[in-house]
Amino acid sequence: MTAGILAAGRMAIERIDVAVIILYLVVIVGLGCWVGLRRRKGDADRSYFLAGGTLTWPVIGLALFSTNISTIHLVSQAQEGYMNGLAHGNFEWMAPFLLITLSLFFAPFYFRSKVATLPDFLEQRYSRGARDWLAALSIVSAIVIHIGFTLYTGALVLEGLFGIPILYSIVGAAILTGLYTIVGGLLAVVLTESLQTIILLVGAITITAVAYVKVGGWSGLAANVDPVKLTVLRPANDPANLPWYSVFLGYPVIGLWYWCADQTIVQRVLGAKDENHARVGPLFAGFIKILPVFIFFLPGTIALALIKQGKLPPLEDSKDVYAFMITHLLPPGLTGLMAAALLAALMSTVSGALNSIATLFSYDLYRRWRPDTPDRKLVIIGRIATFFAMVIAIAWSPLIARFQSIYQGANTIICYIAPPITTVFIWGVFWRRASSRGALATLTIGSALGLTVFLLDWFKEYTHWNLQFMMAAFYLFVVCSIILVVTSLIWPHRHTPQSERLVWRRPWQALQDPGWKGVLNYKLMAGVLFVVMVTLYVIFA
Repeated sequence: MTAGILAAGRMAIERIDVAVIILYLVVIVGLGCWVGLRRRKGDADRSYFLAGGTLTWPVIGLALFSTNISTIHLVSQAQEGYMNGLAHGNFEWMAPFLLITLSLFFAPFYFRSKVATLPDFLEQRYSRGARDWLAALSIVSAIVIHIGFTLYTGALVLEGLFGIPILYSIVGAAILTGLYTIVGGLLAVVLTESLQTIILLVGAITITAVAYVKVGGWSGLAANVDPVKLTVLRPANDPANLPWYSVFLGYPVIGLWYWCADQTIVQRVLGAKDENHARVGPLFAGFIKILPVFIFFLPGTIALALIKQGKLPPLEDSKDVYAFMITHLLPPGLTGLMAAALLAALMSTVSGALNSIATLFSYDLYRRWRPDTPDRKLVIIGRIATFFAMVIAIAWSPLIARFQSIYQGANTIICYIAPPITTVFIWGVFWRRASSRGALATLTIGSALGLTVFLLDWFKEYTHWNLQFMMAAFYLFVVCSIILVVTSLIWPHRHTPQSERLVWRRPWQALQDPGWKGVLNYKLMAGVLFVVMVTLYVIFA
């Protein structure tokens, strides 16, 4: 952090800003704890872990968006917007296509099988070994990606705004978020996430609108930045290092894991009130995912234009761009609102990940060894797992400073974790012959290959590794698919009545359920969302 940014952040602190921040923290932590204390006593474990199956589509959609959007997005997407324009907006605009996939093909199976976790789903489709491996891998990914990166980026920008040391911010945010997550369970998480989504959107739209007006609208922006920065599909030699073909080949691999097979995200769907809510919730989230390109990436690009216009002073470090804009463009009061928005992004993602870790550890690991564990004790075990996961994440977070770009660092790690998981889910749902031995071989060998590639990339100053990370994900997926197909043909799967129900015999079989009538029909919403996203790609290509 530059001294100028720190000074600006400290100077921006006013009593009204402090009041806004304190009010936010009191409301969020208080609401989360209140929900937990009032949670019904019957069916304690499913109430704690899956909100008692009460979640409706608006809550599911808002919670999916809020858990996905973290300080990584607020801070690092603005940095990417400043450096590379809208190129990395592909990570946002490709997501609706995978949310359509979740709604149409995966949500019905998840809901009908009545599973509490996705590893539980893998056991019903494949075997116990596949369940154990995915459970462990999901806990690791939640700690490393969802919690670790989020805590660090949140602490980074709060240091830039208010001069709070990074470690203090990490520990403070972890304690407050862990408090209401441990007490309240999933219902507390999704209700607070719904409120946090509103705060987050209000804050992000506010700074975007202020900057957009100051730069002189779209014409003022276009006149002061390279035109290529306002496009999303780039050639291979573009500095953004995200060629168009890597987007269409690599993103489906990581996106299917993230949106369709990651416990932290899909747990909201598992807690749905009924199958229609489970289908419509992800589609609602897909429409909201249109916004981040305009309210997270675009502000960074606008900041570059404002600097060229001389309306903002020069920026020394691109990592500071979001704090830089807040301290230079917003008056007192709104600075506090933006700090609350940052905390909302941080706390919603961390709370969602913590709750999924509690569920995974309790259902998929602990209950295996102690199958007769009472429900109330299972909740206690989940709370203990939540506490230790947060401690590990606090220790890991400062190490993230090693990455040159936080946003690309997070996506790079996802590219090495996702391929084997994506493989076993996509083949398992659409190919009846995918076998339990094939799934376990794919998960173990694929994870080992992913770790190997990660180490080659981490030490690339010695290994000279230079494969683009999205293409690495695609190649790993191809290798994992070969492993699964060959192994499944050698050792065929013996289906049970349960596993037979978890395979689509034909893809269009997923559309046989009529759904609700009217505008909330899942088929209609999926079609409209698909057309909207294709149109946006045509406009910004």
